[in-house]
Amino acid sequence: MGIGSALKRAFTKPYATVHPTGVEALLGRSAIVIDVRESSEWRAGRAPKARHIPLDQLAVRMGEIPRGRPVITVCRSGMRSARAAGLLVQQGHEVFNLAGGMRAWARAGLPVTANGGRAGQIV
Repeated sequence: MGIGSALKRAFTKPYATVHPTGVEALLGRSAIVIDVRESSEWRAGRAPKARHIPLDQLAVRMGEIPRGRPVITVCRSGMRSARAAGLLVQQGHEVFNLAGGMRAWARAGLPVTANGGRAGQIV
């Protein structure tokens, strides 16, 4: 193996990236959205139909994530969800990390909801 291919493998993400506008197509494939932010962030605003599993609980709650369905990981900016994506790939899931996180989601004009179905905000 040459140095070029070794470097490429070392820096290649084991998961895909999806932009907010591409989420709808994945949801059409029965994807699930896992929001790994802290509880206060989650309560303030989230993507509709997202499931909340904070990053620090992901390892012990892995069994809650169905097999055979694409998984979209999301956080505020995309960093924590990238770590979550790596963990999920190790467990055999097909994973897409939301580029730019909930900030990008909101900038794209996609809905952000809070408890009770009211409009939410990204904190």
